[in-house]
Amino acid sequence: MNHKVLYLSYDGMTDSLGQSQVLPYLFGLADKGICVHLVSFEKKEFSKDIPRIKELCAENGILWYPQQYTKKPPLISTVKDIRRMKKVALNLHKAVDFDLVHCRSYIPAIIGRFLQRKKNLKLVFDMRGFWADERIEGGIWDVKSPVFKTAYQFFKRKEIEFFNEADAVVSLTNNGKKEIESWDNIPKLPKIEVIPCCVDLDHFRSEKVDKNALEEKRIQLGISKDDFVLGYVGSIGTWYMLPEMLDYYAVLRHQKQKSKFLFISREPKENIVNLAKEKGIPEDEIIVTGTTHNEVPLHVSLFDFSIFFIRPTFSKRASSPTKQGELMALGIPIICNAGVGDTDMIIKDANAGIVLEKLDSESYQACNLDPSDYNVAEIRAGAEKWYSLKNGVEKYFGIYESLLGSKKD
Repeated sequence: MNHKVLYLSYDGMTDSLGQSQVLPYLFGLADKGICVHLVSFEKKEFSKDIPRIKELCAENGILWYPQQYTKKPPLISTVKDIRRMKKVALNLHKAVDFDLVHCRSYIPAIIGRFLQRKKNLKLVFDMRGFWADERIEGGIWDVKSPVFKTAYQFFKRKEIEFFNEADAVVSLTNNGKKEIESWDNIPKLPKIEVIPCCVDLDHFRSEKVDKNALEEKRIQLGISKDDFVLGYVGSIGTWYMLPEMLDYYAVLRHQKQKSKFLFISREPKENIVNLAKEKGIPEDEIIVTGTTHNEVPLHVSLFDFSIFFIRPTFSKRASSPTKQGELMALGIPIICNAGVGDTDMIIKDANAGIVLEKLDSESYQACNLDPSDYNVAEIRAGAEKWYSLKNGVEKYFGIYESLLGSKKD
């Protein structure tokens, strides 16, 4: 008899995040004999991808129960989704009789605690970051509003409860783990396992990128062979510092004879181009193109150097940028800012790029982005050390085994 696990996620599997940071782990766990039942909340705009993901889950032994995510009105819609998650979880448990509930972040952990208390399930709190603080620091919740202030206080209380009562806790970063362990109000804190945002090293492998397809993509995007390409991959969102990244490029373009700033993102092009123009960057040097998760390695292989600047707030101590492992797996050197999760420590450990302590013109001008200064194999080895999906799956499997013991068919 195999372990039966209920995996609760408020993130959707049709989102790129779900496809890179949930499904690969679950497929690996299913391959090890874990019987995974997955509940997730899917955004309407990605619903056309549900049949493909459902087929993918079935092929890999995952039983998936997609629910519709509701966005408006704020908080009220979330409360409705929590109620639906609880109802679905209870019905599934009645039919399946789970051994363990694995909760991805804070909202699912509310349901996980209920199942732990009422149904005696083991609880894995996969925190993903300081979620309530992210809401405030990211401007998603206005702490001046009594409603959002109450929500923040509620989740901060729940946070302590989750840490005290979970059977296992997972943090994305060592910095996040150290922060939690420094608190004096968690007397029953279990061992914290650190598992960063891992990457499928086999998929993100430069040798697998078709050179002919790469050349076709270069021509299609209007990039010449002698262009120096600074690249950014992913959404811009709340945390990524687009103005500062464009400020950096404004300096770089005077250091390189010919250059392009390539964004692999679904961000509307005008949002980036309009800001670039304000900074004196010609529109023809900004390239914005979206792609599927499967095609990311091809597009990223056009980069000579990659960049991401993230707001270094308190909540970001527990943040692990998904893109870092993917970039390093492809041997692309990175320029980033200090103070975000374990990012700067890993960059330095793997000699994978440049970490800026300050984001100012003087620091930008002092940088020399020369890819020949970096060893592709060494950067790749850093990805294997820190971001291996295989290692991530083994760590999750180890958590399950430590809580439930070993079962055999």
